Amino acid sequence: MRIAQLANFVGPSSGGMRTAVDALGRGYVAAGAERLLVVPGPADSVSEGPDGVTVQVRAPRVHGGYRLIVEPWRVVDVLERFAPTSVEVNDKLTLLPVARWARRRGVGTVLFSHERLDDMVALLTRVDSARYPVALLNRVLVRSFDRLVVASHYAEREFRGLADAVGCSLSRVPLGVDLHTFTPPLARHEDDVLRLVLVSRLSREKSPELAVATALELHRRGVPVRLDVYGDGPQRDELRDLAAGAPVVLHGYVGSRDELAARIGAADVALSVCPGETFGLAVLEALACGTPVVTADSGGAAELVCGLSGASAAARPDALADAVLDLAARPRDLTRRAARRRAEQFDWPTSVAAMLDLHAELGGRSGLVRLPA
Repeated sequence: MRIAQLANFVGPSSGGMRTAVDALGRGYVAAGAERLLVVPGPADSVSEGPDGVTVQVRAPRVHGGYRLIVEPWRVVDVLERFAPTSVEVNDKLTLLPVARWARRRGVGTVLFSHERLDDMVALLTRVDSARYPVALLNRVLVRSFDRLVVASHYAEREFRGLADAVGCSLSRVPLGVDLHTFTPPLARHEDDVLRLVLVSRLSREKSPELAVATALELHRRGVPVRLDVYGDGPQRDELRDLAAGAPVVLHGYVGSRDELAARIGAADVALSVCPGETFGLAVLEALACGTPVVTADSGGAAELVCGLSGASAAARPDALADAVLDLAARPRDLTRRAARRRAEQFDWPTSVAAMLDLHAELGGRSGLVRLPA
């Protein structure tokens, strides 16, 4: 198999999407596939490493250090040279011409939907009617790709009816977590402070202000609490103003995965409270560190916590604060063991195997020359 992965809107803290693309790509190569990764960057470049070939396509900076490929025909030129047996697209908005090229050439396409655009746009704009243009886009997407992949039941609901209506295959493939990097600490500092942690891009569609407001609610109730926030984004100054005088610390982006894991493992409870979270890799990373998680009761993140491993509540500071206190009152050893066991149900080899099956099916009818796997 020759698999081309296309990722657009890449920046300094691309978070879950880039983590998933990289983890899946490493798995493809380990299984014997040839892998091409195409991403935007400041200049055209080609590099080759143990995880395959990476082609960087010159693209403008659009927002907060992010870059976006705005000339999709340049991606087509790269694909013509690579001659993939299947193409995996990780962007809904700008790479539709690639899907049209693939259909003309008989190359199978899979769209991996990493975000639920209808809810994300509504969160960004605070205007519910913004969902209608997304619905029109989704009608185009189910007709443009051979297969759609989502990671949660919540994400599946955005496409199920449309996909069934036009005969587009829709698969649910939960993502995995790096269980070696994200692991419970050998020892933890114990005191009377309730230590919360948030790992998130600080932008409106991720609702970080809701996590900060939850910590403020606990502080208002007289609970000794501290919230450590790891991540960066356009809302950072707004959050700093919101948290003024409260025990909330904005640490910025942490590049070291080992360091981030240590800081997550030091917390008593992790917050992942965005009501429009499609899956929740940050939830799995916290659970893998033995840190139970409080999520909003809507969105894909709520599907990841169960039993003693976490709790879900309405996306309001008062309800989420109640959930934090309920979770913190449970026996700590039991919740931490339950969190780790829950994370162990989501490993990358399982995700990779499911995706390889899809690519093998798509590649079996490719119109381009195919090398043996």
